[in-house]
Amino acid sequence: MTVKPPENTPSSTAETTRQIVQEFVTARLAGDEERMTELFADKVDWLIAENPAAPWIRPRSTGAECAAQARELAEHTVPEDTTATLDAFLVDGTDAVLMGHLSGTVRTTGKSFGGPFALHLTVEDGRITRHHLYENSLSIAEACTAT
Repeated sequence: MTVKPPENTPSSTAETTRQIVQEFVTARLAGDEERMTELFADKVDWLIAENPAAPWIRPRSTGAECAAQARELAEHTVPEDTTATLDAFLVDGTDAVLMGHLSGTVRTTGKSFGGPFALHLTVEDGRITRHHLYENSLSIAEACTAT
C-alpha cells in the first residue's frame, strides 16, 4: 500500500517550489522569455540593486518585464563571455535560494564583471512572486563605465 501525503504538506510545497525554480533556471538558460513570463506571477516583488550604468538593471514588477531582463542582459553583454555557476540550491517551503558566481563582458566597453550572487525566489500558487538578486553591483557598474 502506498501512502500519498496531502497536497499542502510542507514537503509537497517545497517540491513544487523546487520544480518551478528548476523550470525557471532551464528557461532562463535557454533564453525562453515566453516560458519565463508564464512562470512569473502577474505581479512580482522584484529587487536588483538599481544601477544606472547598467540598462538591464532597473525596477520591474510584471511577469513580462521580469522575463525581459534576460533578453536585455544578452543585448548588452557578450554572450560567449557570460558564465554562471551554481554552488547551492536551497528550498524551504515556498522559498528558494540559489547561490553561485556570475561573470560577463559589457558589449559597449569590452570590460568584464564578475562576482558571487544569491537569488531569492518565492513560489506561490505555482508561479514566482519574488525575485531578489544580490550581486556585485560595483563590478557591473565599473564594467559599464567607459573610462
